[in-house]
Amino acid sequence: MVVDGIRVLVIKRFLRRSPGVTCVMCDAGGWAGPACPGHHYAVLPGGHVEDGESAENAALRELREETTLTSKIDRLLFTGSHNGRPASYFLMRDVHGVPSLSGEEAAENGPDNSFELRWATIADFERLNLYPVDVREPLVELLRS
Repeated sequence: MVVDGIRVLVIKRFLRRSPGVTCVMCDAGGWAGPACPGHHYAVLPGGHVEDGESAENAALRELREETTLTSKIDRLLFTGSHNGRPASYFLMRDVHGVPSLSGEEAAENGPDNSFELRWATIADFERLNLYPVDVREPLVELLRS
């Protein structure tokens, strides 16, 4: 995660899947309706670990792919789960560049699958629906320290 004082960089999302298309947010929320209602939420930049890749290298690669930022790992802050997958959350240091949406997120950005880079403070977490919820408490501790 990229921290700037009392702010953390997040990706504000809106996701609505067509009927019959699996929606991870509907699955995570237990939605059983006939169509995806659409979901407003925010996530930390990140993604999956590729075969043969360490979690640290994946975090650096995903940050660069999604935001154009380059950095180094400061330390592992905590681990958790994201959509049923193990997740590692690293604090970044020596961050270079200006955050700019890029990669698959920029290519897929549209009305029913939107991505917006945004700086968020603790006061924004609830309103932005920061997901997964279990990242909020460790982030609050980090931003208050």
